[in-house]
Amino acid sequence: MTEQQHTAQEELALFALQALPKAEQDAVRAHVAECSVCREELARLQGDVALLALSVEQHPLPAGARERLLERIANQPQSASNVVHIESGKTAKKIYSSVSWSLAAALLIFSVGSLLKVGQLNMKIQQQAEQLKQQEQDTAQATRALDVLTAKNAQHITLTSAQAHPEPEGRAVYLASTGGLIFQASHLDPLPADKTYELWVIPADGKAPIPAGLFKPDATGSASVVLPQIPVGVRAKAFGVTMEAAQGSKTPTLPILLAGAAGE
Repeated sequence: MTEQQHTAQEELALFALQALPKAEQDAVRAHVAECSVCREELARLQGDVALLALSVEQHPLPAGARERLLERIANQPQSASNVVHIESGKTAKKIYSSVSWSLAAALLIFSVGSLLKVGQLNMKIQQQAEQLKQQEQDTAQATRALDVLTAKNAQHITLTSAQAHPEPEGRAVYLASTGGLIFQASHLDPLPADKTYELWVIPADGKAPIPAGLFKPDATGSASVVLPQIPVGVRAKAFGVTMEAAQGSKTPTLPILLAGAAGE
């Protein structure tokens, strides 16, 4: 026999992907064992598949991928016949090379699509984790504020203006054992643009006043300070409010605008 038929290029491609039925897989395997041209091109295809597989994250082959790949290969421009003589080795190599690039492109499209979906899923999970963390922080803050407001041993202080006809007033709830402090003020005078009000804790042991938060009133003259960062366990003698520069102060600036003694 002077000529030999070669396996069609789409069958070699599917053989390289191990996507042929068992009977066809066995037939192709038997043919390439005897045909050096088909064996050489199959080795080239398998090398392309191996390199591509190492370069991307692995995912299951999508449903219908085999049919779409066959259709893609069938629609590519090819020679008039899928059968060539053994002497036409160069022509076969050209056709198989086209199939190799088609196979690589198809696999790359599947892999990139899967990577994009994984990236979007990871971003969504990260956003949900951040939202959950913020909710946990908000819940913890609300729980601590409620503990201060409902504690039986919390001190309740009313701060009034030191002037003859006081209108501004403030109320403080202080739990020395945890350093929890909640302050609410009303009827406060508007502030200059470069000024702020500052709340102070006056320790019972005679030490220097402790800054307990900056605040500015809204349009109704109301303001609040909730759970400022102050030392734990400081027994308070009194509380006061002063007007300070916008960045606050380390020591109170006279006069004391609001003052109130802490009850036992």
